Amino acid sequence: MAAGLRLEKTHKHPTLQLAGETLVLDLCGGLWLPDHRTLIVSDLHLEKGSSYAARSGQFLPPYDTRETLACLHEAVVRHEPARVIALGDSFHDARGPERMEPGDRAMVAALQEGRDWVWIAGNHDAAVSEGIGGRYAEAVTIGGLVLRHEPSPDAAPGEIAGHLHPCGKVAMRGRAVRRRCFVTDGTRLVMPAFGAFAGGLNVRDKAIEGLFPKGFTAHLLGDGRVFAIGRGQLARD
Repeated sequence: MAAGLRLEKTHKHPTLQLAGETLVLDLCGGLWLPDHRTLIVSDLHLEKGSSYAARSGQFLPPYDTRETLACLHEAVVRHEPARVIALGDSFHDARGPERMEPGDRAMVAALQEGRDWVWIAGNHDAAVSEGIGGRYAEAVTIGGLVLRHEPSPDAAPGEIAGHLHPCGKVAMRGRAVRRRCFVTDGTRLVMPAFGAFAGGLNVRDKAIEGLFPKGFTAHLLGDGRVFAIGRGQLARD
């Protein structure tokens, strides 16, 4: 481990407070609101592989949707939510639902059964039409929280957003480790991308750092644990 670096190992699913609400950081990359029985996920980017194939002829393994939905299924079984909110870019493009395999579409329908399912519009899938189940919204308010896809530069306390796919990088035992992460300063929170092919942006990038001028904590999704790491302990590249 690099000199001076302390990783605060927390519980498998640690709990935070934001705008008077209790948030459970699920190791899968989702966010659980126990008081509202609501599961939040962000940036699923379903059908990214088929989108690349259709647009550029670049073939990626066509299993990203199935893998992402399998992880989502685990979170749904774990928490048994009454409501699931997907914070935008749920599909990699607006025609993603049309390209879904029947088995994947059936899995989405099974996940939606018996619960309120909300798709928040993202920059990739703002024009997704009806037909995939659930309902669509620009933003959702729950208690003291406001849920939207893109973070606002001057957001009021309680904003939860996605879009930026934050990842944190630390040097440990002579090697660099890069993991998806939640980012928060106790006032607002940016969620990690949930999708198997979603990619990520370093939390030290100005697009993310600029949202937290007084500093932040990155909650990295590790192997079986979440690690809380301060901004100054994270690598810039």
